[in-house]
Amino acid sequence: MRRLVDTDPAYAGGLSLDDRHRSHRAAVAPATPPEPGRAAAWTVHDARGGTDLPGTPRRAAGDPPTGDLAVDEASEGTAAALALFEEAYGRASYDGRGAPVSVTVHYGRGYANAFWDGTQLVFGDGDGRVFERFTKPVDVLGHELAHAVVEHTAGLVYEGQSGALNESVADAFAACLKQRLLGQTAAEGDWLVGAGLFRPGVAARGLRDMAAPGTAYDDPALGRDPQPAHLDAYVETTDDHGGVHVNSGIPNRAFHLAALAVGGTSEAGAGRIWYDALTGGDVGPRSDFASFAAATVLAAGPHADAVRDAWQEVGVVPGATGVPGARAAAPAPGLRVVVRRTGGFAGLVVEAAVDLDADRDDPRVPELRSLVGRVDLAGVGQVSAVPDAFVYDLDVCGERAVVPEPRLTPDLRRIVELVLGD
Repeated sequence: MRRLVDTDPAYAGGLSLDDRHRSHRAAVAPATPPEPGRAAAWTVHDARGGTDLPGTPRRAAGDPPTGDLAVDEASEGTAAALALFEEAYGRASYDGRGAPVSVTVHYGRGYANAFWDGTQLVFGDGDGRVFERFTKPVDVLGHELAHAVVEHTAGLVYEGQSGALNESVADAFAACLKQRLLGQTAAEGDWLVGAGLFRPGVAARGLRDMAAPGTAYDDPALGRDPQPAHLDAYVETTDDHGGVHVNSGIPNRAFHLAALAVGGTSEAGAGRIWYDALTGGDVGPRSDFASFAAATVLAAGPHADAVRDAWQEVGVVPGATGVPGARAAAPAPGLRVVVRRTGGFAGLVVEAAVDLDADRDDPRVPELRSLVGRVDLAGVGQVSAVPDAFVYDLDVCGERAVVPEPRLTPDLRRIVELVLGD
């Protein structure tokens, strides 16, 4: 039997469709905050085997079951996932402002995948040979809604280590949702993502095993689960946006270990810590494993040592630099932050630099290291000029951007202040 994929089987089939939607993720317009105590609205649509979104509305919040398994599974799963974020973390929908959730089922023909496209959740019915419908395991739905939460909080860039974290955070909240619905503690959960997704006869317990990455499946149609469980086995690849689904096994195992160490339910224990880290301002678009780990330790309060130990067990030292696969996140030894200010009404030039490795005694370095782990100059790009404004040529550990002063983000403005001494 032909092997489907070498990375994540959830992305087998329909890859061109998936890439098309993921590459054009759009920002969702802010929603009107919901009335106190009122759940976010949701609607499940039917694509009827097509690819036009969203499709025909079939069931909305408050409606009775339709008898269509995919429609009803998506409806119940959406309501449960929204309840998790609302009741456990006080978050109103994925954007925190009560945005209505749009869901589409019966997408494509033989489409073995599910995704969040920046505006809605989309689920295929599987290929009928290896995969069942993707609405069947509730944690798959929770995973996709969690991607929407990530997009509207830290905005982890979907490549390299930040992309693997994006995937892992989605798995973490998916596990919280599944265990919540089953009434399980962290110690009682099976820690499988996508259990029940496979057709009978396929040698797979799930898509991923957060407790034992690399053991979820071993089947001729799928190959063997390639996820590493330790940073030493980090996979360097250009496939799948730098191996985001493969390398997510490393932070997945850290979450599992932290959940066991903290104890109780995953949603109230490690899930609360991960959510606070994700939304607390210390995690940014290009954060790598080490900087995300440091944020979880800071958010862990009395459980800080347990969380730190969980990360170290998978080879990640919270706050360390220069780890494999890092993408413009926390700075590596010897890297510098250079700020050159030109323009302005007088046209004066000012330039200064801070070496984040050599200048260890400089009191500005700790804050600069934290800022460097959050900023995403690639997302700033070359911004159009603003008459008479200062212009900043920024070199942040090798990443460059030219930004007029009015276009500086708060983090970039703070970097300018620290380096130039303004």
